Amino acid sequence: MDGPVVTSDAGGSRTDALAVRAGRVLALGEPAGRPLITSRTEVVRLSGRLLLPGFQDAHAHPVFGGLRRLRCDLTAATSAAECLRTVAAHGGAGWVLGGGWDSPLFPGGAPTAGELDAVTGDRPAYLLNRDLHSAWANTAALRLAGVRADTPDPPDGWIERDGRGRPTGTLHEGAADLVARALPAPDPGEHRAALLEGQRVLHAHGVTGWQDAIVGAYLGHADVLDTYRELDRAGRLRARVQGALWWDRRRGAEQIPELVERRRRARGERFRAEHVKVMLDGVCENRTAAMEAPYLGEQGRGLAHLPDAELREVVTALAAADFAVHFHAVGDRAVRAALDAVAAAPGSGLRHQIAHVQVVHPNDVPRFRELGVTANVQPAWAVPDAAMTELTIPRLGAERAARQYPFRSLHEAGAPLAAGSDWPVSDPDPLAAVHAAVNRREPGGASAFLPEQALRLETALTAHTAGAARANGFAAETGSLEPGKAADLVVLDRDPFSLPPQEIGRARVDLTFVDREPVHRR
Repeated sequence: MDGPVVTSDAGGSRTDALAVRAGRVLALGEPAGRPLITSRTEVVRLSGRLLLPGFQDAHAHPVFGGLRRLRCDLTAATSAAECLRTVAAHGGAGWVLGGGWDSPLFPGGAPTAGELDAVTGDRPAYLLNRDLHSAWANTAALRLAGVRADTPDPPDGWIERDGRGRPTGTLHEGAADLVARALPAPDPGEHRAALLEGQRVLHAHGVTGWQDAIVGAYLGHADVLDTYRELDRAGRLRARVQGALWWDRRRGAEQIPELVERRRRARGERFRAEHVKVMLDGVCENRTAAMEAPYLGEQGRGLAHLPDAELREVVTALAAADFAVHFHAVGDRAVRAALDAVAAAPGSGLRHQIAHVQVVHPNDVPRFRELGVTANVQPAWAVPDAAMTELTIPRLGAERAARQYPFRSLHEAGAPLAAGSDWPVSDPDPLAAVHAAVNRREPGGASAFLPEQALRLETALTAHTAGAARANGFAAETGSLEPGKAADLVVLDRDPFSLPPQEIGRARVDLTFVDREPVHRR
């Protein structure tokens, strides 16, 4: 009571109160809610604060995020020297694991083994970068893994080398697995702690449900399926979680029965895994995003992890097994291939989605609505940061750079929008992402990035609530405040609709509820 309530329903309605009973929304509006108040009713006064449906994240990696926080975390480093100081201060024995280093901090986005050797000595080190598409290894790690000058690049990645062909310490995409295979066996206890830490962080940002976009082994990270199952059975998983089971691109359709069995095992109280993640390319920063035309400087067209014909067969087979496909597609070639594969699959009513959609050819924008494909967007990336200005734009050129993150074009063309953070690739805070979606710049940023593609505040919030709930498969239960739906709620310390657009990022989460039970109080 006593504050604005945004329902995120289909009509975009607002009200002034919400009544909840037994974890469900009972009534909307003070006239309907006041007669329901008894001596046993807990009344939460908003006092001008904004009440929303709980945020949902349509693309996140909370176990990876928790592990990074528990291990050697380089996320806060703002220089190469600071990265090295953080590694040097990381105690313990055995492997140095962690990551979060930012590619623009190093020349060409490629740090060297020699730099790590100076602070790790003979202790092997393997550190994934911020976007989880490259790894930094020291000499000890390369030696243990047997990565030498005569080691060939794998089909789905490449090794940075010096003039004599010797590995220099950075491995991109699938090449990181060459070292990851030498890592020690994962510790289940550490992974449980990481998931609990990831859940705590997301609840603190008002997130009540998410899609874990990689449920499977990836670049040295262990499969997280059993981690989710164990915490769900123990009643410690409070959020609603949809898992996207990892598609092994080195195998074929023979893995579908295994995915069906993994889906069956995953069906629990708070966790299920009804989607399959198919990664089609990499990222623009290291020239592995699949592009229709070569990167500037004749540096190739990136990596297409699956040939188009095979991709169409994969999507058709997955749809026949009743799996929705969650594509990773950054480059325009990958986005088009995903759309073509969905178009070739028999209509099934499944909610396929394409995550990242960084570079989209204008001819493909209307196809999202035509095919019913959700654009799973990461608004925090649509800003003129160092990765964009120093690595991406120089490699794309002006014409293609102007096609990046076309959120408004997609929305106006009728594409369903869902928002995700891709944490730990970027900040898990939905309010920071909403700020970027509306302003196309970070808080305090001096310039906007393609401001004509900015979203309205209401649209950006809906992408983080109803849109993400739909993409996650939870729309029947959550994503909007309507009678009968779950009381997954977030209370902000102020009403962003009353703020100047450039101050939206100042809003903070005061309270987070799941089924009306508090999971975070600021």
